[in-house]
Amino acid sequence: MRRVIVDYKKLTPEILELLSEKFPDGYDDDNIIVFDNHKNETIEAVEVKTDDCIYLVKVSSRLTSWCLVDDQWF
Repeated sequence: MRRVIVDYKKLTPEILELLSEKFPDGYDDDNIIVFDNHKNETIEAVEVKTDDCIYLVKVSSRLTSWCLVDDQWF
């Protein structure tokens, strides 16, 4: 199965829909995969699978550091 690393900002509508379906309430630390890329940079991503591909959607620290509680962002 093919693995593709994609930035959250560059998701296609189809992959974004799969991501929303898999994590309807958001994701937490248990869902994040941490690995080093070919440039030896540490990447944090969440995994979304299709029939023929595994997408590793990169998440930035800015995305993971915000939390919605009672309609307020923290």
